[in-house]
Amino acid sequence: MAKILIHLTHGPEAPTQADRAFLIAKTAVEEGHSVSMFLAGSAVSLMKDEVLDSVIGIGEGVTTLRESFNQIIEGKGTIYLSRISCGARGVTNEILEGKQVELIPPNVFVQLTVDHDRVITYG
Repeated sequence: MAKILIHLTHGPEAPTQADRAFLIAKTAVEEGHSVSMFLAGSAVSLMKDEVLDSVIGIGEGVTTLRESFNQIIEGKGTIYLSRISCGARGVTNEILEGKQVELIPPNVFVQLTVDHDRVITYG
């Protein structure tokens, strides 16, 4: 199976793109791939509870973002957040409390890109 990195920069202002990135990550986990997500830019705002608990996509079979998030984590997927983007958008440790995410600097994102077989970008 492949190591897949999904890079997302769209947040609540672009719900279809944000939802689709989580859908692809969830699907890849279900198919047995090793999946990592890197959220940067406005995508870090997706970790706010009010956004996670909303249905942001459209179409058949769409669930809340939190359901997709939980399925990714339960399937051993990893979600990384840009530390810089979190600081710029007020996504604090309090907002992230209890969520299995990791804040990372740019150099770690570069290394993740090198370490994965495939990179899918929603930006």
